Amino acid sequence: KMAGGEKTRQWKQEEEQQQKEKQEGLIEFYSSYQELFQFFCSNTTIHGAIRLVCSKKNKMKTAFWSVLFFLTFGLMYWQFGILYREYFSYPVNLNLNLNSDRLTFPAVTLCTLNPYRYSAIRKKLDELDQITHQTLMDLYGYNMSLSRSEWSVPGTQKRSSRSLLHQVQRHPLRRQKRDNVNVVNLPENSPSVDKNDWKIGFVLCSENNKDCFHQAYSSGVDAVREWYSFHYINILAQMPDAKALDESDFENFIYSCRFNEATCDKANYTHFHHPLYGNCYTFNDNSSSLWTSSLPGINNGLSLVVRTEQNDFIPLLSTVTGARVMVHDQNEPAFMDDGGFNVRPGIETSISMRKEMTVRLGGSYSDCTEDGSDVPVQNLFSSRYTEQVCIRSCFQLNMVERCGCAYYFYPLPAGAQYCDYTKHVAWGYCYYKLLAEFKGDKLSCFHKCRKPCKMTQYQLSAGYSRWPSAVSEDWVFHVLSQQNKYNITSKRNGVAKVNIFFEEWNYKTNGESPAFTVVTLLSQLGNQWSLWFGSSVLSVMELAELILDFIAITFILGLRWGRSRQQLSVLGPAPATHGTAACHAEAPPLAAPHRFTVEAVVTMLPSYNSLDPRGPSREG
Repeated sequence: KMAGGEKTRQWKQEEEQQQKEKQEGLIEFYSSYQELFQFFCSNTTIHGAIRLVCSKKNKMKTAFWSVLFFLTFGLMYWQFGILYREYFSYPVNLNLNLNSDRLTFPAVTLCTLNPYRYSAIRKKLDELDQITHQTLMDLYGYNMSLSRSEWSVPGTQKRSSRSLLHQVQRHPLRRQKRDNVNVVNLPENSPSVDKNDWKIGFVLCSENNKDCFHQAYSSGVDAVREWYSFHYINILAQMPDAKALDESDFENFIYSCRFNEATCDKANYTHFHHPLYGNCYTFNDNSSSLWTSSLPGINNGLSLVVRTEQNDFIPLLSTVTGARVMVHDQNEPAFMDDGGFNVRPGIETSISMRKEMTVRLGGSYSDCTEDGSDVPVQNLFSSRYTEQVCIRSCFQLNMVERCGCAYYFYPLPAGAQYCDYTKHVAWGYCYYKLLAEFKGDKLSCFHKCRKPCKMTQYQLSAGYSRWPSAVSEDWVFHVLSQQNKYNITSKRNGVAKVNIFFEEWNYKTNGESPAFTVVTLLSQLGNQWSLWFGSSVLSVMELAELILDFIAITFILGLRWGRSRQQLSVLGPAPATHGTAACHAEAPPLAAPHRFTVEAVVTMLPSYNSLDPRGPSREG
C-alpha cells in the first residue's frame, strides 16, 4: 500500500515537471497539425474560428462552419486582389486650380500666308511658271498668261533651262482613270473625257523604275498645288545658303505694332522663312525681355495692322489671301499647319486668350517625359521638347535613313543634305512612300514621342468686325499710305487688323495627384479584413504565426522522416531464417508467473443513516 502511494506521487510529480517544462519553453512546438489548428481556433481573435472547435462533436455544424470560414476567407482575399490591382494601375485624381496673377504674354507668330518670289530663285521660278502654264493649257485649256501677264518678269518667255525641264518631264502632271493606274495626257475639251471618271495626279518612280507611286487627287486645284509645291521645294533645296532667302520686309508687311499702348521695335520680334507661308515674324520670343500684361482687355494686348495685298507673290502655291497667326509658348517652334488660323483682309480680328497649364505625374502614373531626355528620338529643333517637335524629328531622321536626304520643311540633321532631284533622283518616290507609312504609324513615331509632363496651352476665341468702316476707310488708308510710303491698290483687300489679349487674369491649372497611395491601400485592406472577420492587425499577426508554425512543423516532421529513412537504409533488413533461430536460441525459457499476494483493506462507506449524529440515545 505504501509502495503504491509512493509511485503515484512520483508519476504526478513527473507529469507536473513535464507540464512545467512545456510552459517554460522558449519556442512552442506542437506534435501534430491537429494540435496546431485546435490551439489556433481556440485562442485566436478571428471571429468564427472558435466555432470549428466548439462544434466538433456535431459534424454537421463543423462542416458548415468550415465551409463558411473558408468561403469568407476566399472572398476577403478576392477583394484584396481587386485592391492590389487598382493600386498597381496607378490611378490619379485631377485637381483643378484657378490662379490669379499677372500673366506673361505668349509668343505670337504672324506669316504673310504666301511665299515671296525671292530674287535668289526668281529665274528658276519663272521657268517653272512657264512649264506650269503649258501644263494647264494641255489639261484644262487655260492660258495663265492671258489673265495675269504680270506674273512673269521680262525674259521668262525664253526657253526653260534643260535641267529643270528634264526633271519636270520625269514627274509630269497627268490624268488618271479612277479605277485604273494608267496615266494619259488628254486635253480638257477632248470628247472622250468624262470629268467624273478621271482624276489628276503625277507618278513618282524608284531609281531603277521598277516600282512607282501614284499620287492622285480628285481635285485638280489640289493636284496642281501639290505638283507645283514638289518642284518648288526642289528649287529651294538647291540653294547652298538658306540666308539668301532671308529678305525680311517688316515695314511693308506690318504697318503698325503696339503692345500695352507702347510701340514695338525690332528687338521685340524675330524673322524666319517658311516654304509655304513666306515671311514670318515672331513677337515676344526673346526670353531676356518678355512682355507682361498689366491688365486684361483689348487695350492691354498686342495690336497689329498688317498688309494683306498680294504683290509679287506665287499664286500657284497659295489660293487664299490674308495672314496667318499662331499663339504659342516661348521657346517652342511655330508649326503653322497645326495651330495657326487665317486672318481675313478688311476685317478686324479680336482674339481673346485664356491660359491653361497641365501638370502630369511622371514615373508609373503617366507616360510623360520631363524634358525629352528619356525619349529615343533626337531633337533636331533648337527649342525645348514638345510632342510635335519629337514627331517631326522622328520623321526627318527616318527620311535621312531611308531616302538618303532630308526633307526641306524640317531642320537638317548633322551630315545630311536636303532632298534635291538633281542629286537624289528618286527622293520624291521615297518621301511619299515614307509619308504613307508615317501616317499609318508604321514608323512608331507617335508611340515613341510622349507628352511632356508640363504643358502650357492657350484657349482662343475670336470676334470679327469690318475694318476700317465705310465712313473712315478713306482717311485711314491715306494715313497708312503716307506713313509706310506704299500705295495700296486694293483698299478693301489691302489691310487687316489683329488684336490679341488676355480675357482675364485668372488662369487654370490642371494637376494630378495619386488617387491610391500606400496609406489608402492599408486603410482599404483593413476595412475589408474588419468586414469579413471583424478583427484587427493583431489578428493578422496571429494568422502569420499560424503559417510560420505550420511551416516549422512541416520542416521538422520532414526532417525526422528523412533521418528515419536514412537509419533504415544504413542498418538494412536482417535475414529471416537466421534471425528466427537466433531468437529461439537466445530467448530465455518462460518461467512460471510470479504470484503477488495483495492484501486488500476494505472500508465500508457509511450509509446515509450514518450521517446522523451518534449518541447514547441512538444506541438505546
